[in-house]
This record gives sequence, structure tokens and C-alpha cells, in this order.
Amino acid sequence: MRGLFITLEGADGCGKSTQAAILADRIAATGREVVRLREPGGTAVSEKIRALVLDPENSEMAPECELLLFEASRAQLVRQVIEPALARGAVVVCDRFYDSTFAYQAAGRSLAEQTIRAANALGSCGVAPDRTLVLDMDTDAALSRATRDGADRMEAEGVAFQRRVREGYLRLVAEEPRRVRRVDATGTVEEVAGRLADALADLLPDLAGEDR
Repeated sequence: MRGLFITLEGADGCGKSTQAAILADRIAATGREVVRLREPGGTAVSEKIRALVLDPENSEMAPECELLLFEASRAQLVRQVIEPALARGAVVVCDRFYDSTFAYQAAGRSLAEQTIRAANALGSCGVAPDRTLVLDMDTDAALSRATRDGADRMEAEGVAFQRRVREGYLRLVAEEPRRVRRVDATGTVEEVAGRLADALADLLPDLAGEDR
């Protein structure tokens, strides 16, 4: 039986990494095998690409180069980790996937949407999330949180770029409501975790019994 593929998305500073960890722990507590991943990253090859693409010193990187690096990292992760995990029935929880590429490279960088969608089809190797949760909050507050201890290359693009990214995510929520769900990322960590569980109730009903 195929497993379940859940992705967490949102602009920098929205709390994805924290919530991905909590969600993975809660799913594991129900007895399911959970594989928690991040993008870019998750394999030796992909982590090397992550270091390259997020390094602030690589400010001269062209948008097209950035796009192809993200897709290369994704393809490796899908073939090496995601597909085998889903094949054995695991729940995969991934911090970012191809919706990040639409939000950052199409909405943020203004690359042609047709190009982004074709690249995503290649990089994802045809694998799509069963549910994508977009953590959404005020852009200024999120970026302030993300850059508190310094900024990576994407965060250093500034608030106008991050606003375009947020708009890209909200467009996906409107266009694909069955798969992509907006989750209010404001409030306590526990409150946000509860909203995530509610947004997965149809796929993982056992989470409903978790304490909020």
C-alpha cells in the first residue's frame, strides 16, 4: 500500500521546520513509519546542492541556474528516499517541495510559469504531495524572525521578494484547494500544530486525538 506524502510550505520565517518536527512526532506516535525530510537536502548529494544554493556569497547566481540546482536536488531526493519510503507505506513529511519552486522562482524571480511547471515535472519525477500545508503569516514579521541570526541567500532578497513569494503561495491555495491548504501560522506553536492536524484530519484521522 502506497504511503502518504505531506509537504509543509510557506515564506521564510513562518515556522515550517518547527511544525514539521512536531507533525512527524505526532504521526509516529500513531504507529506509522515517518520519514522527515527537507528541501533542498535529504541526501548527501542534495545537501551539497543546498549549501551551494543558499550560500550568501553566491549572489551572482542566475535565476535559471538556481532553478536547475533546486530541481537536481529534488530529483535525487525523490529517487533515493521519497519513492522507496512511499512504496513501503511510510508517511513522508517534507519541509518544502515543488510548490516552493513555483512561489520563489515563478512568483519571486518572475521566471516563466510554463518553464517552472515543466522543470517541476522533471525534478519531482512525477511524484506529487497528497496534501500541502501552506503556513501563512505577515511577511514583515516572518522575515524578521527568519533573519534574526543572519540571512541566507534567499532571505537576503528582502521583504518585497518575500511578499511576492507569499502571493505565489496564496495563489496555489486558491487554484488547488483539495491539495493545498492555508494554515494560519500566528499564535503559539501548539495552536499552529493543532491547525495542521485539523487540516490533515481526512488523511490522518488519528491525529485528531492528539492534545493541542
